[in-house]
Amino acid sequence: MASPGLLTARSVRIKQARRLATRAFRSKLGRFLVEGPQAVREALEHRELARAADVPWYEVDRAGIEALSETVTSQGVVAVCRLVDVPLEEAVTEQARLVAVGVQVRDPGNAGTLIRCADAAGADAVVLSGESVDPHNPKAVRASAGSLFHLPITVEADIVAVTKMWREQGIQVLAADGYGASDLDECIDDGTLTKPTAWLFGNEAHGLPDGYDAIVDRSVKVPIYGRAESLNLATAAAVCLYASARAQRRTD
Repeated sequence: MASPGLLTARSVRIKQARRLATRAFRSKLGRFLVEGPQAVREALEHRELARAADVPWYEVDRAGIEALSETVTSQGVVAVCRLVDVPLEEAVTEQARLVAVGVQVRDPGNAGTLIRCADAAGADAVVLSGESVDPHNPKAVRASAGSLFHLPITVEADIVAVTKMWREQGIQVLAADGYGASDLDECIDDGTLTKPTAWLFGNEAHGLPDGYDAIVDRSVKVPIYGRAESLNLATAAAVCLYASARAQRRTD
């Protein structure tokens, strides 16, 4: 479809799109912003390329595109997309083997990176607790590098309720905890990671909330062989998810 004309920062369409920077407005309209050629390309493929040609597009002047950009230097391409989150029962089915769960993840960059790590490790879904940041936040979208469109995502989940349900369905729940009673190496060696698994990753500053150990099967620490005090959320998630992915692939 041809562009109907040049949009400026004063255009109504641009002003409405700018409001999508707030979570309340995203929820109200069911839309969010995606910035950059790669992310927009992934969004179009998610929509199915057969229908991509029907997507309306608009030329925007420099001031207009900068008004929509969350980066210092705009990449020149911004899309308005439908929210991608789905109900929990659609995201995590009984066939799921690997799920990444963010509990009270407040930093949008970490949320986006968690989604990217889960996608790279071949996880079936990402679930974010109700206290977590919105994965449609512009910074989270950018940090996901397009992975937001690759796997099912559920938001505002009641983690206590869902972990109980998963355990009843035969999905073990492991908590990544620097002070965990179990060691990741032990879980690799004893076959624990070959089972269908949901990994819980906690808040950047405070980790998982008090009492979490009562709702999980095991709390697991990533061994530190050097002198580093700890690993950040994204790094710990990558290590744990890949350990599970490798163990599960060996049994396929």
